[in-house]
Amino acid sequence: MDDLAKRPIPKRFEFLLATMTSDRFLKMEGLGNEVPFFICPYEAEEELQMERVAKQLRDALANQGHPVLLIDLYELSIALIKARGIWEDTLAVEASTPKDQFLEHLQSVLDSEHHLIPAIRDKLSEKKYDVLFLVGVGAVYPYIRSHTILNNLQSTAKDLPTVLFFPGEYKRSSLEGSSLNLFGRLSDDNYYRAFNIYQFQS
Repeated sequence: MDDLAKRPIPKRFEFLLATMTSDRFLKMEGLGNEVPFFICPYEAEEELQMERVAKQLRDALANQGHPVLLIDLYELSIALIKARGIWEDTLAVEASTPKDQFLEHLQSVLDSEHHLIPAIRDKLSEKKYDVLFLVGVGAVYPYIRSHTILNNLQSTAKDLPTVLFFPGEYKRSSLEGSSLNLFGRLSDDNYYRAFNIYQFQS
């Protein structure tokens, strides 16, 4: 990770709040016609702390007149499974089903294009917001992949800034391409259209 991402969490909070309340960020300036997607990387062991940071940022932005829509992908996944009436069945078969088959089941139930993104789209239409936060990425791996969410969101959440809180590394290079490395170890495939928020100059 870059130096900013390694700073103590209170310092990172200050930087993120200053960035997210800046006109440049809110007006999506300097993005070179790319979608306004930002990755906020952090070490996997900081998950609980950064979860609190995301909520604190949401509240701080709201206090400054910039409402944030925070979507927890794990909570949304559970809600989708329950809405389809298969929550109890899913819990019942988890212990006795081979992992690869259970993974296929979850990937089918939570298919990004047909189920997850439409559910996110519904939430986007429920209230006005200036910034979208996506959290819970680590908890939904491997049945939901970060790059799949971002690819499918490009047509849905392109009008306002979206910040994906990511437990791992995001490296973007014009020479080497880009990579989302979940937990700092697992390659989550390439996604080149997002910006590392610590490298965004407000």
